Amino acid sequence: MILLFKWLASAVAILITGYFIPGVMVASLWSALILAAVLGLLNISIKPLLVILTLPINILTLGLFTLVINAIIIMLASSIVKGFAVGGFINALLFSLVLAIIQALFEALIKK
Repeated sequence: MILLFKWLASAVAILITGYFIPGVMVASLWSALILAAVLGLLNISIKPLLVILTLPINILTLGLFTLVINAIIIMLASSIVKGFAVGGFINALLFSLVLAIIQALFEALIKK
């Protein structure tokens, strides 16, 4: 039950973030639901591999390169999910930052 609620919260966070970030288009709630699932799968499968492969540069930048990895994951998801488009790398970076903040706020509300 909690997994379903987190999935829905992620979809709402995606819709909110897509509304605020210029150059990002989320077509509908269904696109946001699919994007939430795809981002979850990419974060489970591809992100750990990218973090390990870029560990030296990640250590050198004190972990800030993880933001670049997140933007790459967002851009990959935009090529997979129809109804979600990102205008470029900077838009993907901003989208990932704002999405992380909104999801953290939702997590805090869920725990209460």
